[in-house]
Amino acid sequence: MIKISEPNIGDKEIKAVETVLKSGQLAQGSNVKIFEDMFSTYLGVKYSVATSSGTTALQMALLANNIGKGDEVITTGFTFVATVNSILSVGAKPVLVDIDPITNNIDETLIEKYITKNTKAIMPVHLYGLSCNMDEIVNIAEKYNLIIIEDACQSLGSEFQSKKVGSFGVGCFSFYPTKNITTGEGGMVCTNDDDVYEKLQLIRNHGMGQSRYDYVALGFNFRMTDIQATIGIVQLEKIDSMLDSRIKNARIYNDKLIKYVNIPFRNEKFLHVYNQYTIRINDKRRDLLKSFLDTKNIQTVVYYPHPVSHFDHVKDGSKIDSKLKNADKNSKEVLSLPVHPKLTNDELSYVISSIEEFFNE
Repeated sequence: MIKISEPNIGDKEIKAVETVLKSGQLAQGSNVKIFEDMFSTYLGVKYSVATSSGTTALQMALLANNIGKGDEVITTGFTFVATVNSILSVGAKPVLVDIDPITNNIDETLIEKYITKNTKAIMPVHLYGLSCNMDEIVNIAEKYNLIIIEDACQSLGSEFQSKKVGSFGVGCFSFYPTKNITTGEGGMVCTNDDDVYEKLQLIRNHGMGQSRYDYVALGFNFRMTDIQATIGIVQLEKIDSMLDSRIKNARIYNDKLIKYVNIPFRNEKFLHVYNQYTIRINDKRRDLLKSFLDTKNIQTVVYYPHPVSHFDHVKDGSKIDSKLKNADKNSKEVLSLPVHPKLTNDELSYVISSIEEFFNE
């Protein structure tokens, strides 16, 4: 089976974990701080705060910006449910906006339409490894004095006009095994704001102040372990080569598949890092292609089979663009193919030839 994703874990990560296990310092410790500092340098921000998942990263970003009951957060209607769950979890109301049908990202031209006196933040989601149009989103945020919280969980390394996503506002990342780097589970929140940084540290660790058992604010156990962090350190050291492999694989797909399907959006302003290589098929053949590739032992995944407004708890707690026409249409057309760094040239060729076989039958 050619897998849709596969963590790129080698001997160096295994040895690093062994060293931590032998040290006895398993919970948050020195390796977490090293990982945070490396991440800040990579992203070009002042501060990074490691946490237990991408979801808790989003929750922490919202809480550190005092977003809660009565506040509205504008985001996309086409995303993983964690985006919206994080907003609901702090008592705020998600405002779901339709997507650009070509990029699969939020249609920034619709955002202003949904701004009200209760709007506190915009949460763009950089889907599949592609940045949103951050020029427009930054302009809107500045015009209305809104906070930007970037859900960059799928897009570590992606850039808009040579600036890395996650550095335009408060950036949130996931290190789940399908992501561009992994720590097994884990996440990161990044900011240039001193006050937000201080709040993030309190929220992550039970609201504990400078001394043990001195609690100065409401907080949670959202910490990252040193075991996770030491994996992250090694992963971050090789991120450039792993992203290069994804981009190389995607370019080969682009050249071979453009005659059959809608390939991912490309533009010189955007560096797409292809956390997922997601095609669109304009007719009802998407599911047929998926089934055909199953018979070829090629794993594909539909990210996502419904707009996030499909779920009852989201409907009940959100403001929703009643149309979400593009999100609904694309959910019936998207299909993600294997593109990860461990994909061999032979496997890549096999995926391409199988798709060509399907369309040439």
